[in-house]
Amino acid sequence: MDWLEILKWIGLVLAAGFIGYFGRYLAMMIINKVHKKSVSEIKETAPEVIADSETQLEEVRVKLEKKKAKAEAKKAKKAAKQ
Repeated sequence: MDWLEILKWIGLVLAAGFIGYFGRYLAMMIINKVHKKSVSEIKETAPEVIADSETQLEEVRVKLEKKKAKAEAKKAKKAAKQ
């Protein structure tokens, strides 16, 4: 290998590193900008989410109560047979 080819490869590697670094930096800036926008949208819809989560908690509580009542009825039925 002669010196010119070595310098060419060094230049190529440095150029690729430069493009890679600033390409990544630009991508991170774009991702942060999109993330900030989505966070602001989430803040606007937060009251709706809280109301939905309270409704879901109530539904889960009702389902658990039904399961408990069903299990107790099953135990009573089983005890009556014996």
